Amino acid sequence: MEEEPFRTIIEPFRIHSVEPLRMTTRAERREHLGAAAYNLFQLRAEHVLIDLLTDSGTGAMSRDQWAAIQHGDESYAGSPSFYVFVDAVRELFPFEHVIPVHQGRAAEKILFTALGGPGRIVPNNTHFDTTRANVEATGARAVDLVIAEGRDPLSEHPFKGNMDLEALDALLAEHAASVPCVMVTITNNSGGGQPVSLANLQGVREVCDRYDTPLFLDACRFAENAWFIHEREEGQGERDVADIVRDMAALADGMTMSAKKDPMGNIGGWLAMRDDDLAQACRTQLILTEGFPTYGGLAGRDLEALAQGLREVVQHDYLRYRIRSTAYLGEALQRIGVPVLRPIGGHAVYLDARGLAPHLDPLEYPGQSVAVALYEAGGIRSCEIGTVMFGRQPDGSEAPSSMDLVRLAIPRRTYTQSHIDYVIEVCARVAADAASLPGYRITAEPPSLRHFTAAFEPLR
Repeated sequence: MEEEPFRTIIEPFRIHSVEPLRMTTRAERREHLGAAAYNLFQLRAEHVLIDLLTDSGTGAMSRDQWAAIQHGDESYAGSPSFYVFVDAVRELFPFEHVIPVHQGRAAEKILFTALGGPGRIVPNNTHFDTTRANVEATGARAVDLVIAEGRDPLSEHPFKGNMDLEALDALLAEHAASVPCVMVTITNNSGGGQPVSLANLQGVREVCDRYDTPLFLDACRFAENAWFIHEREEGQGERDVADIVRDMAALADGMTMSAKKDPMGNIGGWLAMRDDDLAQACRTQLILTEGFPTYGGLAGRDLEALAQGLREVVQHDYLRYRIRSTAYLGEALQRIGVPVLRPIGGHAVYLDARGLAPHLDPLEYPGQSVAVALYEAGGIRSCEIGTVMFGRQPDGSEAPSSMDLVRLAIPRRTYTQSHIDYVIEVCARVAADAASLPGYRITAEPPSLRHFTAAFEPLR
């Protein structure tokens, strides 16, 4: 008789090296906030206790990734490390053309330089910040077509990242000639790290085929998306995650990738596609902006580390731990009454800032207010995903985003359960005093991607 599994899911690794955390006082953190103009991106990392700003490039590499670095060949052209990298990518994503870049936004820049332009329209389930900025920088229009449940923080839909197929069909029926590609972001970061089902991707493919429109994946959290398919989608529970990833890739004509997420790298990314002419245009742009096509702005050692990371990220033991440890944080916050976006996503827990601070108007930036409070209370750095990030319109006007969230992004293989228990305590303390949180105003901002460098002040 098979034994009952243990309830405790342990980390499928041991800690090999550690780095110190610097403790700070609340008074010190107030000073740091003032010096940073209340923008958490502007804080010095040594002033942060638990850094949940992003999971991008902030994870811990494995022993085998560090060993792979020693194999790195730094030849300018034709490095053996490039071919190790390409073989590892094609093992999961069988695209003819694989173009390395230094990170995901470089892939977006190159792709939309080739495909974008005034009058063009790029639909997505939900564009993330750099994707939207790179689309709009060319004069094209970025359109979000996530399903209605994806805009409802309380919906328990298992695949809230799904594309609205009817809306996509209607857009292409009217504007197909102006749509150079359709994109689907997996998992849907701006919508709370919510997954896209395999059935929905197949539906998107069918709509694209009706209008002869290419489909690209923004695939930086592909393994987490595949795990959700494995866990939640009918008929997928007995399948290997790597095979699910291959099925997702087979439905697309190309992809952008920030390898600082699921491929377990501290730097890197790629652009991949089937189309020969588009690949030639992209390689030309790559040489102008990133480097030769066999290194693309990366060292050979980076390429070797990414190849190993791609092997590790599809392991079931790792993905079970990864998704469950994120859910541990989200479920604990739900139990103590802190409003979070449900169901819990893959790489992060998203606090519902409007639910936490209903006294603040969206244009008073409740997400920024909650994020600042988390840092002041406990040294936790998080990221506003809301009206600060997405409220500025292409014409320069301001409008509330569909949701105001605070993302607690969990770096891979970095923090222990006690760190997360501390985060829960800090969130509980901020929630208890949420009615007293001030709104914020922007005192200085750049013309695009303002959340990275804008200056704020509290409304007293």
